[in-house]
Order: sequence, then structure tokens, then C-alpha cells
Amino acid sequence: MQKQKRIPPHLPASLPEANIDLFCEEDFISNCLIQDCVINAPEARNIDIRHVIFKNVVFTGGQMPSGKITDTLFDHCDLSNLKFQQGFMDRVELKSCKLTGSDLTESSLQHTLFEDCIAPYLLLSQTKCRKVSFEKTTLTEADFYRAQLTDVEFSRCDIDKAQFSGTKLAGIDLSSCQFYQLGLTPRELQGCIIAPAQAIALISLLGVVLKK
Repeated sequence: MQKQKRIPPHLPASLPEANIDLFCEEDFISNCLIQDCVINAPEARNIDIRHVIFKNVVFTGGQMPSGKITDTLFDHCDLSNLKFQQGFMDRVELKSCKLTGSDLTESSLQHTLFEDCIAPYLLLSQTKCRKVSFEKTTLTEADFYRAQLTDVEFSRCDIDKAQFSGTKLAGIDLSSCQFYQLGLTPRELQGCIIAPAQAIALISLLGVVLKK
């Protein structure tokens, strides 16, 4: 049976531009283009964002736990240190964005794309990821502790020192990714797809010494 493809955001051909510089608790933002601005979100719990394009937007004080984002595009945005714990994303694309230290712990992501993003220290601990793609994205020291990865793709990413403890990697293809060390055990690695050259970086997990 052929796997279902990731579904991109459902967005209109054109959207009216909106001028927004503050997100508050339980705000509802929909059907608009927001670009070239700074948005402060110090207390934006339970925010609901639908059918929105964010372009060249910097988010500051990003406290958006338990938020919901659907059918939305983030293009060249800075979401560093965003707090989005226990949030929900569906049909969301993040392209050329910064997510350094962003916290998506215990969130649910589906049909979501991270492309050309800079996301070291990204927190995805205990997050449910289904139909999620990471493409050409920096994920150094990212935390996938006890994450649930279903039909998740990693393509040409830097995942050095990423933490996968408690995360099943069976069927996950890391063969195009760059890493020298990963945080996991042989149990999590079982069934993972890697390139021959990557085996050297993982051989220490087996408790053997490679003789030079």
C-alpha cells in the first residue's frame, strides 16, 4: 500500500495584509498575510491561527503554549525560543526559519514541514510527529526524547548530538544526514536506516572498539 503524502497548507491564492504586533491569550488570527514586522506574544496561551502566511516576521516573548496552528506558512521568520508546549500543528510549513531553542514539548505535529531551518536545541520531547518532514535543517543537539515518529522524514539535515533516547527509529531513514554522535542506545537504533559511513559513528554503541 502506498504511503499517504504529506499534505501542504490549504491557503487561498491571495490574502489581505494585516498589521498585527501583539498576540494575546485565546486570540484568533485567520485568513491574512502578516509580513515585515515584529510580533510580541508574552501571554498568548491557547492562540488559534488558521490560513495565515507569516513572512519576515520576528516573534518576541513567544509564550504560546497549548496553541493551535493550521494551514499556515512561516517564511523567513524568527521563532527562536518560542514556547509552544502541548500545541497542535496541522498542514504547516516553516521555510528558512530560525527556531533556536524553541520548545514544542508534548505537542502534536502532523503534515508539517521544516525546510532550510536553523533549529539547534529544538525541543520535541514526548512530541507526536506524524507526516513530518525535516529537510536541509540544522537540528544539532535537538531533543527528540520519547518522541513518537510516524512517517517522519529526515533529508540532508545536521542532527549531530541530537537526543533520541526512548524514541523508536525503526524505518526512519537518516542516511542523508550528518552526525558524529547521537544520544541513543542500540535498542532505539534497531531498524533505523543509515549509510555505511555512518556506522563508524554508531559502532561505539555496541561496546566494541574499532581498531585503526
